[in-house]
Order: sequence, then C-alpha cells, then structure tokens
Amino acid sequence: MPSQLSSKQTALLTGIRDILVAVTEEGRGDETADALTYGLSLAQAADAHLTIQSAACRLTVVAGVSWGIVNDLVAGENRRLHALAKTIADRAHEEAANAGVICTSEAHVLAYPELIGRLTARARLADLTVLDAGAREVGIDRDLIDTLLFSSGRPLLVVPPGWKTFSARRVLVAWDGSAQAARAANEALPFLRAAEVVEIVSVIGEKDLSTSAAGAELAPHLARHGVNVSVTQVPVDGDVAATLRTRVGLFRADMLVMGAFRHSRLREWFFGGVTQSMLSHSPLPLFLAH
Repeated sequence: MPSQLSSKQTALLTGIRDILVAVTEEGRGDETADALTYGLSLAQAADAHLTIQSAACRLTVVAGVSWGIVNDLVAGENRRLHALAKTIADRAHEEAANAGVICTSEAHVLAYPELIGRLTARARLADLTVLDAGAREVGIDRDLIDTLLFSSGRPLLVVPPGWKTFSARRVLVAWDGSAQAARAANEALPFLRAAEVVEIVSVIGEKDLSTSAAGAELAPHLARHGVNVSVTQVPVDGDVAATLRTRVGLFRADMLVMGAFRHSRLREWFFGGVTQSMLSHSPLPLFLAH
C-alpha cells in the first residue's frame, strides 16, 4: 500500500506515533470497514504503530429465561460473532505486516457497556483513533463516535464508506471561533503541516461570529507552525453542513477538520446539527475533536 506523501511530508507526520483503529462487527454481513485500510495507509505514511481493536457486542439471555435451546442459540451466535471479529483482526494484522507496519490486534465479544468502555480506554492511549462513519444514525458505530469524542480526550478520524486510502494534500479547516474548533485545529497540526495547501473556511450568516476570533486571525498562528494556509468566508447556503460539503467539493479537499458538538448531543439529536449532519453525509474523512 504505497504512501501518497513525499518523504518531507511523512517527516511532518512524526507527531503521530500511535494510531488506534476500532471496528465493530454486528454479524449482519453488510458492514464496511474502510477505517482499517485507511488507518493502515495512515500508519504506513506516518511510520506509526497501529493498534487494531475488532469487537462485537455479546448477546445475552433475558433474565429469567432458562430454556436450554435459547441459551445454546445465544452461545452459538456469540461464538460466530467472535470468529468474525477475529477474522477481521487477523486479516488486518497480516496486511499490516505485509505493508511493513508494526501492529498489535485484539478481537473481543463483550457486553455493550464493556465494549464501549474498553474501546474508550484504548483510545486514551493513542494519538488518534480511526473509525468508520457507520451507515446508520443509530447503532454501535455512531454511539462509539459520540462516546469517544466526549470521553477519550483524543481526536478522531471518521472515515466514510468508500474512502480507503489516507491522503492529506488538501485540507479544509472549518472555523467558527469556538473552543471545539480551536482544539480540532491544534490537534490536527501534524496533518496541516504535511498538507500542500490548507484553507480555513468560515460560514457566515447562520450565527453571529462577531465576538469570535476570525479565520484571518487563526491563519498567522497556523503559518507560524509552517502551514501553507489561506482563508475564505462563504455565505451559508441552506445550512452550515450543506455549505461545508459544497466547499469541500470546490476545494477538492482530502480531509475536513472541524470541532464536534458545539451544542449538546441531546440538542443535536432532536434539532439536528452540523456534527450529526456531517457524520451522516460526509463526502470525505472528518478529523473531529471536542
């Protein structure tokens, strides 16, 4: 899996030493795990250690049910899920070895709270976690994204279906002056320094940004870190997420850096929000921090 970066760009990614890829196996047969190939290509480009956590949610018997046939069916399904998760981990480990990437991998079948807790704990030990966006707004993948954003203390790279190879030549930074946007821009510095061109984009007209630091004020800060940066403002067209998606296409971006959940998850769940919309309909990998 060849790197798409020059040796100079690869050197600029050395701040990324530990990458976690977490995948969940639900046993339906229609899951995609593009985060695995994307994470592997990123680890190769950055010469980083890759940790793979392949996990499935363990089925349990309803309390009070003691029918032997039910217990046997549930136990059999859990064995099948573990075999699927292990197959994913083993295959990814082999691909990493073939690519010359140092890799550790584990496969688990855990009850839902334990699964989320284990992956959150592992994410705290990595510089960056790579996850699949997930095809559904309600599911383990989306719960994992939300939990890691709020509880791991680490940034995420969320990979949409069909995006298999890491690239960071052209990076767009969504800027609204919020604490979340500031953290995302700072955490993404290895990618911003390695990019050929970075654009700070502010969507205007949707909310009052007059008391926030402007993108033009962020640009000198990034430039001092060696980032080749430009600034643009675009009027909101429909909503912020749709406007960002349009700008992503016009800029031909490989990655979008943005702060996640400026509003609470509950508010975004009921009323919608930029984070939820981008996770559901993103045309490119999202670098997210909260």
